[in-house]
Amino acid sequence: MVGPEIERLIQLLARLPGLGPRSARRVALRLLERRDSLMVPLAQALTEAATRLHPCRRCGNFDTTDPCALCADPRRDDSLLCVVEDVAALWAMERTGGFTGHYLVLGGVLSALEGTGPDDLGLGRLFERVDAGGLAEVILALPATVDGQTTAHYLAEQLAGRSVTVSGLAQGVPIGGDLDHLDDGTIIAALRARRQV
Repeated sequence: MVGPEIERLIQLLARLPGLGPRSARRVALRLLERRDSLMVPLAQALTEAATRLHPCRRCGNFDTTDPCALCADPRRDDSLLCVVEDVAALWAMERTGGFTGHYLVLGGVLSALEGTGPDDLGLGRLFERVDAGGLAEVILALPATVDGQTTAHYLAEQLAGRSVTVSGLAQGVPIGGDLDHLDDGTIIAALRARRQV
């Protein structure tokens, strides 16, 4: 029904998160219908991103420069380091505008099921930065999953003998959250992270 070029486009689109084969077909069709206004600019943007964007050797963020714009920003607090699982988490933290320190992307979390061990993560960069001095606090902003919390516990143990405070993000009820719609783990975390009012 479709040529090999379209089928390849659909197969590649289906590899993207959130797109299955049916959604990929709809996206491919939309791109083909809007070739000049959507497909050609998208292809140019993808080519430019593929050739110009690289991970920052200091933090792991994607940028055209190394160090990236975040690492090179003199207004950022050099005493704070936020450790995140991936670039998506870094972007989420940065989107809030509430953190003014620096970041370090691990590139994953420890996972026995997926065979991800300490050597598979960017731990060497973390320990080098801590050992270089100047950091007052390392914030472990890792997912509230079993693997994320295992990774946070492992990192806290590894950093225990070093002269830096290790903290984690508070967990619990989101702003505007209704207790009836939350899972049990979130409610328990909220109880444990309670504070005086």
